[in-house]
Amino acid sequence: MDKTKRLQYILNVRPVLNKDALFSDGTSYYRYPSEPETGEQVTIRFRTLRNNVDAVWMVANETKQLMKRVKTEKGFDFYETTITMPDEIFRYHFEIQYGWVTCYYTTQGVESEVNTYADFEIYPNYHIPDWAKGAVMYQIFVDRFYNGDPSNDVQTSEYAYIQGHSQKVDDWHKIPATMGVREFYGGDLQGIWDKLDYLRFLGVEVIYLNPIFVSPSNHKYDCQDYEYIDPHIGVIIQDDDRCLQEGDLDNAHAFKYIRRVTDMENLEASNAFFARFVDEIHRRGMKIILDGVFNHCGSFNKWMDRERIYENDECYPKGAFVSSESPYRNYFHFYDENQWPYNPSYDGWWSHDTLPKLNYEGSRELYNHILEIGRKWVSPPYNIDGWRLDVAADLGHTNEFNHQFWKDFRKAVKEANPNAVILAEHYGNAESWLQGDEWDTIMNYDAFMEPLTWFLTGMEKHSDEYREDLYGNSDAFIGAMKVHMRTLHMSALTAAMNQLSNHDHSRFLTRTNRRPGRLAYAGGEAASKDVNPAVMREAIVVQMTWPGSPTLYYGDEAGQCGFTDPDNRRTYPWGREDFQMIDFYRAMIGVHKRFAFLKDASLKFLWNDYQGLCYGRFSGNEQMIVILNNRDEEREVEIDVWMTGISRSRDCKLTQIIISNSTGYSQKQKDYIAKAGIVKVSLPAYSAVVLYHRDGLD
Repeated sequence: MDKTKRLQYILNVRPVLNKDALFSDGTSYYRYPSEPETGEQVTIRFRTLRNNVDAVWMVANETKQLMKRVKTEKGFDFYETTITMPDEIFRYHFEIQYGWVTCYYTTQGVESEVNTYADFEIYPNYHIPDWAKGAVMYQIFVDRFYNGDPSNDVQTSEYAYIQGHSQKVDDWHKIPATMGVREFYGGDLQGIWDKLDYLRFLGVEVIYLNPIFVSPSNHKYDCQDYEYIDPHIGVIIQDDDRCLQEGDLDNAHAFKYIRRVTDMENLEASNAFFARFVDEIHRRGMKIILDGVFNHCGSFNKWMDRERIYENDECYPKGAFVSSESPYRNYFHFYDENQWPYNPSYDGWWSHDTLPKLNYEGSRELYNHILEIGRKWVSPPYNIDGWRLDVAADLGHTNEFNHQFWKDFRKAVKEANPNAVILAEHYGNAESWLQGDEWDTIMNYDAFMEPLTWFLTGMEKHSDEYREDLYGNSDAFIGAMKVHMRTLHMSALTAAMNQLSNHDHSRFLTRTNRRPGRLAYAGGEAASKDVNPAVMREAIVVQMTWPGSPTLYYGDEAGQCGFTDPDNRRTYPWGREDFQMIDFYRAMIGVHKRFAFLKDASLKFLWNDYQGLCYGRFSGNEQMIVILNNRDEEREVEIDVWMTGISRSRDCKLTQIIISNSTGYSQKQKDYIAKAGIVKVSLPAYSAVVLYHRDGLD
């Protein structure tokens, strides 16, 4: 057949190339084993429509491997090839031949030209603890969760911090002050212990605590002593009645505070209590992660001792601020060598003198000390299950040093507890830290919180800006997700911390009012004005059906509102809960845990328009279809669900397992019939619908 006749045949007889059917990703259905060792055989799979292409190649480093068609099912052909895993990252994409047409398939989908930046990647020897993949996490800002032991509360004028006295807040529901770092509401570890039944009721699997080591602030990101749990949230046995007098800001006179946080009986008792606390969490089948703040410490830190709390205690060496002969002198960088005693010329993180930056390059002793801290808390008797690393990319003064430190930190932690997870706070591309020898995964801002917030609310995550061009813009959402999910690669993605809110950003429910604001100029009441819980429920549906580890910020499930820091750190609203929101969160956590295939399921976008989105999660013989209507009006949509593996050759039943709308939600089941792989669904205003199909249940 000559070229002219062949072209006529293709145009008139042969079906066109179905690009929607082309698919592969990094899940175990399309690549196995999904976390291979060096030298291990890895099978890579690719999907096409049945009898729709002439050939499929896997292309790696410009070398092509012809893939073999190994099976046909559900109207698809599946092609496979096998590689031997090298000792470096293996990058690949697919080349599809259809007559004279050639296209390529990458992490971004079908492309007409080669785009190696979007190649799939396999990382050798990259292993994340199985328990962390898809785990339901719950973040607690300890001072604001629940007061279980009033005897350890920080007292008013107990000490001075940033030119003011500490303040005990008696009204649990008081909105935090704009300068609220000195305010204490009394939440403690006993309070969390008292509410473990509640967390189990919700379905929580992992508790993540903001910092809990000795510290003068309520947020505790200014550590005073890495070796001990703060007695103010632990146990106080030895105490003193002497607080600061009015107008006195000299903490050398803060005798009550000094006794509480330097007395070994208090410190050891608090550590022992924490060990029992962790045991109880483990006994209930849950895990616990602590916040590690290792880039900087606090001016109260015993290594620095700017407040001269430890100066006259013979049990403690002199701090670097106090004396040039301090054993901790090189833990910090001082600009002026001629100001001792009491040298204030040290380097502060972002120039904050309350946050001295740790000088790792200048002190091997400090380097080893922090590695030992990393080991200590994941080891007996404490046995925590991992670290969340604060501002992890900032540690050190060069990128090269930063990477070396985290390599050593990982070795130290994993040698002590191989099942501990290392999860970092990071904004932007984290690829260079996610090579398998530093961090396990990250807090997922770029590939979850930010795109979802823009799409559903049009708001920036601090509530500082509203963008009409991004509100309801599903194309922007899909584009952002594809780009940023690629940088995580599949192993890191499975355990990435997917949050709607946290201690650094406004509450998601507040963002639903689509009004910029901060506590300082808008006032606390504005944070809860005109919010839309239905939009929050849409976000929860996505959170619980998206790849990664859904992470609740305490109180979000109870309808708490708040602008960014410090307003996002309001107390859990005990006695004022939104029980409908709690019930919905519990129901969606139940969906997440009941359908275990979600932890390793493929993701494919099926339909989208302005304020509308549908995606499928699928693996083997199970499919979940998630549809959002973020408009304020009802609509009907048609979805091509066959792209997830639902048959086009027969009618298939999809069961609605949950629906949320502007008035509430329902778990009453309803059946939809997909005809020729297409399902029609009526969507109420501000709704989210979850449909499920499993082969053999039709």
